[in-house]
Amino acid sequence: MKTFSQKPAEVVKKWFIVDAEDVVLGRMASIVASRLRGKHKPTFTPHVDDGDNIIIINAGKVKLTGKKYTDKTYYWHTGYPGGIKERTAKAILEGKFPERVVQKAIERMMPGGPLSNKQLSNLRVYADDNHGHEAQTPEVLDIAGMNSKNKRGA
Repeated sequence: MKTFSQKPAEVVKKWFIVDAEDVVLGRMASIVASRLRGKHKPTFTPHVDDGDNIIIINAGKVKLTGKKYTDKTYYWHTGYPGGIKERTAKAILEGKFPERVVQKAIERMMPGGPLSNKQLSNLRVYADDNHGHEAQTPEVLDIAGMNSKNKRGA
């Protein structure tokens, strides 16, 4: 029996839409990262981009468990001496670009490298429920319904 190895020309990509309202961030990010890589498919090949296209709406209404909403800190460096900057998850979610919390969570669950960067280009995140991908007729991926722990009420 030979080991199956998928060719890039044989890849079939689907479009999925995820509603992130009241969904736990880490649980959603792990499921989406797995789907972006294509690990849910029986044709998974580690060196080929065979994941699906994912659209996430209502990213600004995602939930964080415990005290992460106020205590989780995101760091970055400006490149200058003493240029470490920080911002809490609360400040980002209430700021101008709340979708960045979801993008970072998914990005950090992917392995690093050029293939992951290509797979992350198949992710589209929107802070509200408006998106311009109706023409792709995305299927609904109900992460909140997969497990009762995936959804948190207000």
